Amino acid sequence: MDIGKIQQSLAEIGADGWLLYDFHNRDPIAYRVTGMDFGKFTSRRWFYWIPSKGEPVRLAHRVEPTKLDSLPGKLMHYLSWKELHECLKGILGSSKKVAMQYSPTANIPYVSTVDGGTIDLIRSVGCEVVSSADLVQEFESLLDEDGFKSHVEAGNRIQKIKDAAFEEIGRSLKAGSDLTEYDLQQFIVRGFEENGLDCMSEYPIVGIDDHPADPHFEPQPEGSYAFKPGSMILIDLWAKLKKPGAIFYDITWCGFVGENPPEKYVEIWNTVRDARKAAVDFVRKRFADRTPVYGWEVDDACRNVVKEAGWGDYFIHRTGHSIGEEVHGNGVNIDNLETRDERLLVPGICFSIEPGIYLKNEMAVRSEIDVFITPSGEVKVIGAQQEDLILI
Repeated sequence: MDIGKIQQSLAEIGADGWLLYDFHNRDPIAYRVTGMDFGKFTSRRWFYWIPSKGEPVRLAHRVEPTKLDSLPGKLMHYLSWKELHECLKGILGSSKKVAMQYSPTANIPYVSTVDGGTIDLIRSVGCEVVSSADLVQEFESLLDEDGFKSHVEAGNRIQKIKDAAFEEIGRSLKAGSDLTEYDLQQFIVRGFEENGLDCMSEYPIVGIDDHPADPHFEPQPEGSYAFKPGSMILIDLWAKLKKPGAIFYDITWCGFVGENPPEKYVEIWNTVRDARKAAVDFVRKRFADRTPVYGWEVDDACRNVVKEAGWGDYFIHRTGHSIGEEVHGNGVNIDNLETRDERLLVPGICFSIEPGIYLKNEMAVRSEIDVFITPSGEVKVIGAQQEDLILI
């Protein structure tokens, strides 16, 4: 944690300080920003104040007096709730704008972890609470060189596993065996294990025909479809290297068993592919023109392609999500549907672009890639991009 850099960023956004807070391990963001151990239970409230100028202040309960010992700054303790309120009033002093893990009208709920009562408490001492969303992105979600390298390496391995999965479908059909969605999911999971990858017990999606019309379909041992001629296939797989600080890689590819996929299936596939490309082109143009670009705008650029093709009502999720040490990270999301993400895309962020069309009880497609913005502002797609349906 670089206090000086945080203070510089606080000055840039016009906040008087960043108040980090936790109770009962409710805010993992605070632990990642400070480098504290989230695995150790927190039974009493603690606060850590990083002012835009001056020395940080630690406020811990007397029952857990060493909770913040790993952090720099003046140390204070409280016992009663009255003493807590007085301490906070003294710590915040004349501060007017206090950044916390809060999002006005819950526009960015991913970073809105502070409870309403605590927000009321800070407001009661005369402070305006502003969102720390941009700070969270900068100090918790930007990839360093090692993180980026781990993302690329995970991508190399996952792309090979994806290829092997489609080949396994063809092999099983030639052998006359009944390979199911669940069987192929487990094939992929074994591939993760053999290649030093970890999906954190969130297993890949393998769906046939109407099953992936549920975007989060999970194949089960019972009730899984078997691959056969005419099967429409969606495979979504994600994992990261088995090492500290590793960054996830997350892709979705689609295919068909046979040489002549249904016309509607080809149409919706071509639509999501073109929408995916439009989103990347939009981001690249903005960075080339040195024009700010926000998450919600990229969602619009992608979604408009699907709408213009007549399938807008069937694109039922955001265009993309932040990617970090968790597959859904805390950086900017590509979203103007489920939320309106008003954060900037900045160098160092990694995110998915994954438009989809979902026709209930019929078929579905999704095309997902991972995008990284380099420190110099180059917009890079990591790994192969699917252009046409894989024909098996």
